[in-house]
Amino acid sequence: MSDTPKVSVIIPTKNRRPALEETIRTLLMQTRMADELIIVDQSQTEALFKTGPLSLKYIYNPLITGASQARNEGMKHATGDFWLFLDDDVLLEPNFVEKLLDAYGPGVTGVSGIITNYSAPPMMQRMWTAIFQHGPFHDRRQNLYYHAERLAGGAPIKVPGFTGALMSFRADEIRGLWFDENLRGGSFAEDIDFCARLPRNSVLLITPQARLVHKRSPEGRNPVHWLDLHAQGANYMRQRHWRSGIWNNLCFAWLNLGYWLAATFSSIRRMSLEPWNAWKRGAERGRSFGGNGTSN
Repeated sequence: MSDTPKVSVIIPTKNRRPALEETIRTLLMQTRMADELIIVDQSQTEALFKTGPLSLKYIYNPLITGASQARNEGMKHATGDFWLFLDDDVLLEPNFVEKLLDAYGPGVTGVSGIITNYSAPPMMQRMWTAIFQHGPFHDRRQNLYYHAERLAGGAPIKVPGFTGALMSFRADEIRGLWFDENLRGGSFAEDIDFCARLPRNSVLLITPQARLVHKRSPEGRNPVHWLDLHAQGANYMRQRHWRSGIWNNLCFAWLNLGYWLAATFSSIRRMSLEPWNAWKRGAERGRSFGGNGTSN
């Protein structure tokens, strides 16, 4: 690696040109500029983007099946020493890239920043999460985002995995590792699966000093019941990574009890079986994707 390492930014996008232009605007205002921007565009029509001094590689292919495949295409063209993956609807604070690189000490495989605009969920949802999500199924990322202001300026925090909207890695550590293209569309859980397939001794950090806003543009978002997506992610990760071990099995059984209670309560409240069916659909899809998952 050179004394001045290169940073490649990889952004998958689909039909969100106004949001993406805002993301690019914040990239051009960085105290430490990236060296190249790779946009993998799955939109219905091609677009032109103004990137100023930032080198642009624009890959247009509407046949790409989702974020996982788009990220893989971007990695094939990246030449930097660090690869930063961003969603197309984020707004970076001016020192985001600088603070991200500052956290790369010796032996650190990847660094993510923190999302500043996520509000803590309602009390009932927080209680459900605290009671039923344990072991590998406990998602530490969200709780860090909920406390972004309290953590501001703090030291990096070790985590087991990143959120796809904002994650970076040393290129040499992930070259040849691919996102699972069996996950289509929004590719729910593709980020934690990718991190789980890193070598066991990999060190992943979230630095609260690298901050951004995730606008979560509604275009292209899956409007299904939350039980559908959560059950898909849990069952996919269990199939791929967490099928063995008494602790993992106990945690998964306990989590499914939580899903059962949530689906039952929600179905009664709505006078509809849709929450129950959403849980079933998500679980079946997750098992299917997990069983067919590939490392490309």
